[in-house]
Amino acid sequence: MNPLKVRKTLLRWRCLIPEPMKRAAWMGMTLVLGTACLALSQGEKRQQPASVGAGVDFVRDIQPILETRCTVCHGSQTQMSELRLDRKESVLKGGLSGKPAIVPGQSSASLLIRYVSGVDPKIVMPPNGERLTPAQIELLRRWIDQGAIWPEAPQAHAGQTSQGHWAFQPIRRPEVPAVNRTDWVRTPIDNFVLAQLEKRGWTPSPHADSRALLRRVYLDLIGLPPTPTEQELFWKNPTAESLDAVVDDLLSRSSYGERWARHWLDLVRYAETNGYERDSVKPFVWRYRDYVIQSFNNDKPYDQFVVEQLAGDELPDSSAETLIATGFYRLSPWDEEPADKLQDQFDQLDDVVSTTSQVFLGLTLGCARCHDHKFDPLTARDYYRMVAVFRGLDRPREGRIELDLPLGTAAEVDAEARRDKPIGELKKQIAGIEAAFRTEFLKSGKTGLPPEALEALLVEPKNRTEVQMVYAQAFQASFDKLVAAALPAELRERTAPLHQKIEAIRRSHPDLPRGYFLHEKGSTPPATCVLSRGQASQPGEGVTPGMPAVLVDREPEFPAGNRTSLRRLTLAKWLISPENPLTARVIVNRVWQSHFGQGLVRTPSDFGRIGERPTHPELLDWLASWFVKEGWSFKKLHRLILASNTYRMSKQWNAEHGAQDPENRLLWRFPNHRLEVEAIRDSMLAVSGQLNRKMYGPSMYPYIPEAALQSHKEPEKAWHAFNEEEASRRTIYAHIKRSLVVPMLEVMDFCDTTRSSASRLVTSVAPQALTLFNGEDVNRQARHFARRLVNDVGSDPRKQIDRAYRLALCRPPSASEQATMLQFLDETARSLTREVEAARDALAPQDARQKALEQMCRAIFNLNEFVYAD
Repeated sequence: MNPLKVRKTLLRWRCLIPEPMKRAAWMGMTLVLGTACLALSQGEKRQQPASVGAGVDFVRDIQPILETRCTVCHGSQTQMSELRLDRKESVLKGGLSGKPAIVPGQSSASLLIRYVSGVDPKIVMPPNGERLTPAQIELLRRWIDQGAIWPEAPQAHAGQTSQGHWAFQPIRRPEVPAVNRTDWVRTPIDNFVLAQLEKRGWTPSPHADSRALLRRVYLDLIGLPPTPTEQELFWKNPTAESLDAVVDDLLSRSSYGERWARHWLDLVRYAETNGYERDSVKPFVWRYRDYVIQSFNNDKPYDQFVVEQLAGDELPDSSAETLIATGFYRLSPWDEEPADKLQDQFDQLDDVVSTTSQVFLGLTLGCARCHDHKFDPLTARDYYRMVAVFRGLDRPREGRIELDLPLGTAAEVDAEARRDKPIGELKKQIAGIEAAFRTEFLKSGKTGLPPEALEALLVEPKNRTEVQMVYAQAFQASFDKLVAAALPAELRERTAPLHQKIEAIRRSHPDLPRGYFLHEKGSTPPATCVLSRGQASQPGEGVTPGMPAVLVDREPEFPAGNRTSLRRLTLAKWLISPENPLTARVIVNRVWQSHFGQGLVRTPSDFGRIGERPTHPELLDWLASWFVKEGWSFKKLHRLILASNTYRMSKQWNAEHGAQDPENRLLWRFPNHRLEVEAIRDSMLAVSGQLNRKMYGPSMYPYIPEAALQSHKEPEKAWHAFNEEEASRRTIYAHIKRSLVVPMLEVMDFCDTTRSSASRLVTSVAPQALTLFNGEDVNRQARHFARRLVNDVGSDPRKQIDRAYRLALCRPPSASEQATMLQFLDETARSLTREVEAARDALAPQDARQKALEQMCRAIFNLNEFVYAD
């Protein structure tokens, strides 16, 4: 990184810093960004791949690249531009261009290299998905330069045909491979990883430092750093077995569920509003979030977790909890004013089918809505058979207004429905008595309601337009209060006994809590047809419910139900059955991804042909079979992974390994990945001493700058007033409004809430530095952090620095860091004093030192080390 460019960037950003703290902020930003640039430049030097002249093997090195990234479009089934890349003679012949795709011995003259390396901006291959990595391109170059040796009968790889694709094969538990370095093995995971390394003559990275490893485990499992007391306790006996005990302790804490539920919420496109222009609030949707947190804390078996979310209402022992679980279906954006209502119904069903197939099966079945899938053996008929499974689902609403539903067992819900019938009759009697007065009162002009509301309330409910329904529902409660206050005494006397009867009924049978989920109104869903080009107006062949044909030898039977169709329960049972090869593979891969930053399959929601092959296929199948055998337990899986030496490796770079495997696909070191914004924000709250441990219930509203609110169409209604105590709860409890995502979350790569997010983008852009350095949230926590340091250790700057590092980074500062921070505190305090004196004001020395301490705390929050687990 060019130091001159860094300085120019700092100069540009300096103008954005608030004037009262400009000089101190400038010094702090220089300290933080200078350190970051130094680390980046060292990383760039360290990770430059070296030239390697080892022989390239076609079967081992080249064939997997061609099969996974090229032959989907240029293979036996599809030959775009009349080019095949699965046969040697076809590659040498070329396609429509008339030129060979490769010229043996001359990679620079080979079109294949030209297109995959991006030399030609008009033609970049592959056109979809991720580009080939530099390492893959280099392998292709070397193979061509070495003569493009292509065996006449290369070894067949699973995946050459759709039917033989690895992900569609039954899960088989492979033998644990033998290795030479048995002393390095702690769990079978290590055998699989080490076996691949030993084939190349490589050794894994050394064991991570115990301090770094402790912080890694804490942030990984609960999203919070260990306290100094917890650090000291571990450092007294920092053995592998002691760390196992730490893992057990963390998995027993309620904060574990708060951390890991967020991974699931990303997948199921969780948000608390509908999106689109109106972006109305989803009533009681937070109960689904709480259900997920509780499920992780209770170590609910994943097979049960799946069934409850897909068919919690169809279970024989359905309950309030399982009804809440089916909120999974209702989390998507919802257009309150669709242009075509029938098409909108199928758009909603498409969201359900696409999300269900991606989350549980790792398949992009939604791509078959308009035509057969272009890459996977999934047909449009498969897609609409899955639509038929969900066809009976209904969104409770009145026009544009979404409704919630009662929560309870089937018997409790039925009892409430029976209770409400006499209440409804009594309300009709009351309405009849009050009708004339209500009409007269509405017309009197004394209500103060807007004209649109008056007009709507004067129309019979059954005759109201959708717009009038909205106004009526919005102002009905207000009007009822006005009527109650203005009602004549004679009418009060006549209606009082009726109101008393209603209250008596409610006391004897109290209201059930309310939830947010779809439901089926009956046991016979509407018929489903294949829609031509996905258009609801063009129905074709009728279909019955079923599973993707490629995944079943025999379709499961769909029994008839009484209250519902039972189709979703049939689907759920098939998903967790031994006949389904995907569900267990997909979920263990997601857990691996959350621990390592990348899954064994690096396209976690696409296990199809266009997705990536597993880096360790035998390990993936072993983990999947082990997971099922161990009762689908997440906590057991965490223990297994975190006990391995594969997880406990350091991030130490190896130039030789990095040159041949720069993406660390063979897991020769622990990967480097940044914390999610929730863990960063929660860590700030924990370190500053402000974290509010309150769990569950309605969401809190973090601070949003006034300027961000003013950009909203209804700024006064867009967000609740800021309450710091409530807003200091963990970030998972933050209100997620689709049209107004909290700026700090959005800037720091929060997930896409409109669709299932298999993984978050990790970007490094200027607004992130500005947010973490100048954001009000961060500065507030820096002030709390500084006050905590004074309360903890007094006014001694050396003790303050030591305490700050132990709280935030889980280690003591080095001698050079101590000296740098002492100098920073002195210079910042003197600078602040001079600025105040120049303004002809007074600043006590202790105030200047406190403000300098705040700037130091802010700088610590901005260190790379703080936003990375270790």
